[in-house]
Amino acid sequence: MEIYDNDLNAEIIGFGALNVDKLYSVENIVTNDEESFITNEIDTPGGSAANTIVGLARLGCSTSIIGKIAEDEDGDLIEYNLAINGVYTNNLIYSDTGATGKCLGFVDQEGERCLYIDPGVNDEIKIDEINPLNIMRCKIMHYTSFVGDSFKTQIELLEKLNDECLLSFDPGMLYVKKGFEELKPILNRTNILLINESELRLLCNNDKSSLKELAIGFLDLGIETIVIKQGSKGVYAITNKEECKIEAFKCDVVDTTGAGDSFNSGFLYSYLKGYDLEKSCKIGNWVASKSIGGFGMEKFPNLKDLKEFFQIK
Repeated sequence: MEIYDNDLNAEIIGFGALNVDKLYSVENIVTNDEESFITNEIDTPGGSAANTIVGLARLGCSTSIIGKIAEDEDGDLIEYNLAINGVYTNNLIYSDTGATGKCLGFVDQEGERCLYIDPGVNDEIKIDEINPLNIMRCKIMHYTSFVGDSFKTQIELLEKLNDECLLSFDPGMLYVKKGFEELKPILNRTNILLINESELRLLCNNDKSSLKELAIGFLDLGIETIVIKQGSKGVYAITNKEECKIEAFKCDVVDTTGAGDSFNSGFLYSYLKGYDLEKSCKIGNWVASKSIGGFGMEKFPNLKDLKEFFQIK
């Protein structure tokens, strides 16, 4: 395991929930009064921000994550996973009480899932627990969702980001359900919005307009890049200068948990490299197609794989 000095600054820092995903393979996902059975189970470190940050680390980026864990086995598993993947652990916050967050996931034979979150100490992050020196040279801060009060800490942290730091925001359904007005402080600071189609339409309360029409509303808000993830249909993205629609890669699906997070890894890696919008979305789609071939982070690709596939020097 590599040891990192506390004064190291990462170029991309995630800020979101840290969970252990307890994934259960099931015959089918049931509804009211139905039954099914479990065929396999696996514990894997997760959380949307952590998935993206680990993916970026595997692609050779300097990364860290702001999150809280407890002094328990699940916390040890999360910390170990970050360290062995080369993620700086200098922004981890440790709680003497409580339990590390968990996500119970049920995955059917087609790779579709349903998730239940037990946030644990994730929702206890206070602004004075975050060392501002550790984020001062950050190029991109990547926000994802919390269940509870750590959302307020994310808003407080916005004032401490340097002016050159870009904010990447993947709200997820938990935050989208808060509504536009509650998310507005973050959206007003956001440079890159990474959102799926269902979330976007709910956030805009609009099932009829085209994706372009909805996205233009966020461009008008001042967000520079809007990326709309559409699962197996691919991705639509737009800026004030570029627009693209990129199809998904065909692949065998084992588990779609973290597919959007892994797309974010590929996209943000490409953004840092200065690639255009179309190439960034293609790389994001490719990384996502690799990740859903296994459970959790086990199939996230590395930089060598990416360079070979896209013939990048």
